[in-house]
Amino acid sequence: MSDEQRHTAEFWFDPLCPWAWMTSRWMGEVEQIRPVDVTWNVFSLAVLNEGRDLPESYRELMERGWGPARVVTAARELHGQEVVKPLYDAIGTAIHPGGTEDFDEAIAIGLDKAGLPADLAGFAHSDEYDAHMRDSTKRALDLVGDDVGTPVISVDGVSFFGPVVTPAPKGQAAGRLWDGCVLVANTPGFFELKRSRTAGPQFD
Repeated sequence: MSDEQRHTAEFWFDPLCPWAWMTSRWMGEVEQIRPVDVTWNVFSLAVLNEGRDLPESYRELMERGWGPARVVTAARELHGQEVVKPLYDAIGTAIHPGGTEDFDEAIAIGLDKAGLPADLAGFAHSDEYDAHMRDSTKRALDLVGDDVGTPVISVDGVSFFGPVVTPAPKGQAAGRLWDGCVLVANTPGFFELKRSRTAGPQFD
């Protein structure tokens, strides 16, 4: 991508996903060293997994996972797109490096840190904005298919799941990974690169 021309990327995340969190930290690095502006969107893993036969522990996580995604969605609808990333950062920090397993608590912490009204927490248990959340999730799935999760990235008409990476690359390493992802995703007929994960998310 040309250094002179700025590009707009879209990034879909679920606040509960540790791998989306890792990739979002990398994406923040990319924004600093590549001419890319990112729009942040909710992708609900709870919506994706509705009706699927899931292991008990994962099903319980999905049931709890409605809350954070609903609150970020409600915040966007009520306070604008510009609040999405700060609220995601704040809730994600509480859940991932912060280790907060009570998502209601993480939401309360996140709203406070992001300077948003505390009463937005009530939307964690309301379906009022579920149609918006479903639409956002569907838009990502329409781009990449329904056999993926989060994160999803779209830039200049090219969309892909991932990258799944830990720890999040920084500086020029982040830029090189971005260049490589865009290169392979732009290759006609390219679908997948994958290897088994040998490490969990490293929240540094």
